[in-house]
Parts: sequence; structure tokens; C-alpha cells
Amino acid sequence: MSIKLDVELAGLRLRNPTILASGILGISKKILERVAKSGAGAVTTKSITVKPRGGHNNPIFIQSTKETFLNAVGYSNPGLKAAKKEFEDLSDFPIPVIGSLVGEDAEEFAYLAENIKEIGFKAIEIVLSCPHTPGYGLLGGHGTPEATKEITSAVRKKTKLPLFVKLSPNVMNLGEVAKAAEKAGADAITAVNTLGPGMVIDVETAKPILGFKVGGLSGPALKPIAMRCVYDIYKAVKIPIIGVGGIITGKDAVEMMMAGASAVGIGTGVYYRGMNIFKEVCDEIEEFLESHGYSNVKKIIGLAHRD
Repeated sequence: MSIKLDVELAGLRLRNPTILASGILGISKKILERVAKSGAGAVTTKSITVKPRGGHNNPIFIQSTKETFLNAVGYSNPGLKAAKKEFEDLSDFPIPVIGSLVGEDAEEFAYLAENIKEIGFKAIEIVLSCPHTPGYGLLGGHGTPEATKEITSAVRKKTKLPLFVKLSPNVMNLGEVAKAAEKAGADAITAVNTLGPGMVIDVETAKPILGFKVGGLSGPALKPIAMRCVYDIYKAVKIPIIGVGGIITGKDAVEMMMAGASAVGIGTGVYYRGMNIFKEVCDEIEEFLESHGYSNVKKIIGLAHRD
């Protein structure tokens, strides 16, 4: 039996359901090309801000337990002008490139959306969910239905590209936030960003290890939370979901898709399995589908919602 892994995501055709998550390896076109060659179905850039940002002081990333990482990068990036130069020619890129955008308010998000039009992004993702950067995401008040509606609407007016909205697992009424994004013009929901923030203390110095003291939690420990979030969002909206959080194996991806995700974002998993994780996860998904009699990956999306 020939197994089909291709999926449609808000009008985009992906050769398989794996996507490089934002913030991981997406700093240059060359690195994104390597990810594409490693088997990903799509790639997401590192988040772009209007002006260059140095981000938080080091250390910005730490493994706190075997299954838990904390990061507090602080959106370090060279800014919009440099991003336009770096990604100015994506005409020959083999898979869709999703541009990740982050701003401090609706006006800034809209400005970014309007000024990346000449870049060949196939979709944009707006991030409303960072738990550790003052002025952005949760610390900028973007995690409410009202703020989500305002920002999504402002961006929708400036672009015709497929629009993904990245939400936080910290929000208990996540279905309502997702509905607000959908009503304001979002084409898909990315769920979820990191959880927290959390903290790790060095007992020898009696000080927090991260430069910003606290950071967002990622890794396999996040997966059960992300799974529940995707499950809840699937019941609340009709637009597709990109499930992100703790995806390391094909089984993880299958589980996330059964919860309701149409595609899965892979981030921290690159640490565990290297760049080839995208191909390996796809091979494992294919093995599962074949062994369980499914002819294509679309047949498992939302399967856990059957009565």
C-alpha cells in the first residue's frame, strides 16, 4: 500500500506534515535549506522584529531535566531590514517558508506584515505567546481574546498570505483565544509556544542560571500540555492547527495529529535526534500508518475526537 504523507495547510501544499518551529535554526536561508534537505515539509524563520534586538544576556538556554529545557532568548534577531535582505530571494526554495513576526502592539505587527511583502514567504506566523520577554507576548498583554482579535485583524488587513497565530499554553480559556483569532481572519493556529516561565537555580552560587532568571519550558515534558491544548482548540475552531511541543518521534506526531493537528512543529527535537529528525519522524509516521491500515496521514487528523 502506497502511503501519502502530503497535507494541505491553509492553502499550502506540504509534502509531509513536519514543520521547523520558529526560533530553531531559522536565522538564515542557508540553514533553512539544510532543514529542507533533511526532509521537513515546511520551515519557519526565527522571529523578526522591526528593529534589531540583542535579546537577553547569556545563558539563554539550559537543560533542566532529561525531558525539560528552559530558554529565554529574548527575540535576538537582526531586525526587519536585515531579514528582508537575507530572505529576499526564495523563488527557488523547495518547500514553503513561513515568516515569524513579533511586535509590541497591533500597529507594529501590521507594519511588519506590510513590509515583508517583497519577501517570498508563503505564509506568516504572528507570535502572541512568549512567556519571558517584556513588552511581547504574554508580558505584552497579547494572550487575551481581545488582544488576539486586535492584532490578528490589524495584520489581516495588511497581507493576503496565509496567517497563522501562535498561542500560549498558559492561557486557560485557549479555545476562546483561538476563536478570536479565527474570527479576526487567522487561517491556522500554531499551538503552542513554551510554557511557564520556569527557573533553575545553581545551588553552588545560589543564583538562577538563566541570564533573565526565568525562561519558557520546552521539550518532551511539554507534550501532554500541548496535546491537551490542541485537543481543546480543535473543538473550538474550524481552521487547521499546527501542533507544537515535545514532538520527538513519529508516535508523538501521530498522537498530536489524532488530537487535531494537521501538521506538527519540531523544535527541541532537533537537539535529541539532529537535523535528520524530520525524515526520521516521517518514516515513523509512515510505518505507523501502514501497520494500522491507513492510506494517508489525513485520515488520523482529529481521530481522538470520535465518540
